Amino acid sequence: MPAERIGFIGCGHMGGAMAARLLGKGHALVVCDPDAAALAPLLAGGAERAPTPRAVADQASIVFACLPSPEASLAVALGEEGVALGADVRVYVEASTIGQPTVSAIARGLEGTGIELADMPVSGGPAWAAEGNLTTILAASPAARARLDPVLPDLARRVLVVGDAPGLAQVAKLVNNLISFAGMLAACEAIVLGVKAGLDADLLLEVVNAGTGRNSATADKFPRAVLTRRFDYGGPLAIGTKDIDLYRELGRSLGMPTFVGDHVSTLWNYGVARGAPDQDYSELVRHFEAWAGVTVRGKSAPPET
Repeated sequence: MPAERIGFIGCGHMGGAMAARLLGKGHALVVCDPDAAALAPLLAGGAERAPTPRAVADQASIVFACLPSPEASLAVALGEEGVALGADVRVYVEASTIGQPTVSAIARGLEGTGIELADMPVSGGPAWAAEGNLTTILAASPAARARLDPVLPDLARRVLVVGDAPGLAQVAKLVNNLISFAGMLAACEAIVLGVKAGLDADLLLEVVNAGTGRNSATADKFPRAVLTRRFDYGGPLAIGTKDIDLYRELGRSLGMPTFVGDHVSTLWNYGVARGAPDQDYSELVRHFEAWAGVTVRGKSAPPET
């Protein structure tokens, strides 16, 4: 049994899958989330519930947070009942995608508390988290990384260290996400176009994935969630909007134009406006289908009714 007790704050789509993975690997877990339904499977699996982030940090030496916004991350880390006031926590792992300025603010707020901050956004969806196949992008001091060494292999297939200073991992994650979102939109348009022109959707994906057009959308998101018509890949549209905005803010802060990011933002926000913020982002393809008058349906999809 792993020795250190672990805390997990934020048990939604992604955080819940990560917490369940740690629990399944034998880690003693204390969890916190305002949504009782999100906590139910973790509590059934043996996790303990804490009422506040501070209460988590009073009981766990390593505390992870996976939260939906910079504002939520600041409140959880530095608020009146925040992790910074915890008695037992020694490493606070910010696994959210919240941007460099917010992580830097959290780092400043933790100075003098004896708590090391690890900036560790992750790449991969909830299904990858459940399988332990995430990639973690880590920026933390050598001491914090050493404390995490026994834990991270249970959570991630790859741990990529990008530096010692918290905030650097946020930059890497935003770059990754913009490329991923642009690839998703390109796949939506191009695959729908191919189907409109008469190609079979399964065969078209096979061609793309055997060639240079392959990306995470064509190789994973489309087969899992679009061809099957399940639209359950696990990422809500609103999270994508937040990440795209953070990417564009980073560009502005560096004095660099973000032409592609701006176009991605336009299409993504169209999807939010025409759908719902909590829709799975694999449903973006429906807008392209509506424009083309076709459906991207694979052989694995249930029969049309």
